[in-house]
Amino acid sequence: MTANIAEEKAGIKVATSPYGADDELGALNTLALAAQANALGRVDTSKVYDLSVDYFVGMPSFQAAGDPSYQIFMSHTPDGTVVDNLNGAGDQVNQHVCYSGDVVFLYTHTGTHIDALNHFGVDGAIYNGFTAKEHLGSRNWTKGGVDTIPPIIARSVLLDIAKLKGVQCLEDSYAITVADIEDELQRTGLTIGQGDVVFVRTGRMAFWPDGSKALGNPPGLSLDAARWLTAQGISVIGADQECVEVGPSHHEDNWLPGHCHFLAEAGVPMIELLNLEELSADDVNEFCVIAAPIRLKGATGAPIRPMALKLN
Repeated sequence: MTANIAEEKAGIKVATSPYGADDELGALNTLALAAQANALGRVDTSKVYDLSVDYFVGMPSFQAAGDPSYQIFMSHTPDGTVVDNLNGAGDQVNQHVCYSGDVVFLYTHTGTHIDALNHFGVDGAIYNGFTAKEHLGSRNWTKGGVDTIPPIIARSVLLDIAKLKGVQCLEDSYAITVADIEDELQRTGLTIGQGDVVFVRTGRMAFWPDGSKALGNPPGLSLDAARWLTAQGISVIGADQECVEVGPSHHEDNWLPGHCHFLAEAGVPMIELLNLEELSADDVNEFCVIAAPIRLKGATGAPIRPMALKLN
């Protein structure tokens, strides 16, 4: 993203967890069993909404930042298995049994994914004061990794800011304000409470998979709006664009202040590149979300496939 930074400073600091010195869950501690049971007890099972995108060669990704594109390769094919006989079964058996296998290679923040608490920090430390000096090895962090994220089951609220504004998609670099959130909650008659998951629709996913329109200079949450949401006690934040927050940054001391606030200051994991178009089309603003990332030990993020069921 190009720099268009105001002189205002974000002033973000790494938070100490109220759940103890060893805590790696942060806001996910608010996923109470009683609240989960309540949400599951209210679901309308007539339709399940899949909020993820497909992974395919050529999909939009962060190659401009030096990260690899998504790749998939066949490591075993039916005809190839007959030729190479790597399983030692022999021609007759391998001609009878059709064996296929593949390998995928991707940046962990590709497609619909969740950011773990070790993804962003401030001054060499991540949420709860874990430091790169003490907790970052040669391969991965030993604290705050995506493997610590439990299955997410929670009441969820969709803030459909694009619909609120009467547009298909918010304009590039539109900063969603606290007033926008309050107006959207008034429009839907909903409230946000402790442990809730909040998803924000900007309309960007309507352009997917055209990366020239879906990525870059995203409309998203202002830092004030991000702080307002975490003050409500949310457990997870998500959006239908690549960084949840507005880009470029409005703060001279931080190029992704929303990331630093959500992850390092509030302990709130972030889900990016959600497909919220079907929820919006059906006017579903309150739902139960069920999601879990791949448990990649120590990784800063991982693909995730959230499912939504409307609440009665």
